[in-house]
Amino acid sequence: MKNVFKILGVFVLLFTAFSLSSCRDDDDPADNDFFAGTYKGSVSYTDSDNNISTDNGEVFVTKIASGTKYNFRFSNGIPELNGLEFQKQGDNTLVMVNSNALVYVRIDNNELKMIYTVDGKTWRANCTR
Repeated sequence: MKNVFKILGVFVLLFTAFSLSSCRDDDDPADNDFFAGTYKGSVSYTDSDNNISTDNGEVFVTKIASGTKYNFRFSNGIPELNGLEFQKQGDNTLVMVNSNALVYVRIDNNELKMIYTVDGKTWRANCTR
């Protein structure tokens, strides 16, 4: 019985090692149905009452279940952007769908570049992963 537990333990250990090694930072958010990743770098937000800017900020990006909608959670008290819908155009370029906002978002496995302006509010990010 001890041998069975030893063999089972080895299989669990190998499975765990394999599973952890398959989680990489080079996952491309434009190519995956589900994605979560943290980008670090310059982030800012401005509106009529706020002007927040830092070179040491973070943006946590998630691609939610629909496969076309993204959430952007910023550090430093910057409001989140949730449920933004994009479609892929070309290699790793996401274009916003049905938007009345001024938007430029380029996201891939290594970097996030964003300018998003709507209703007098502007979010910016120039980050890497």
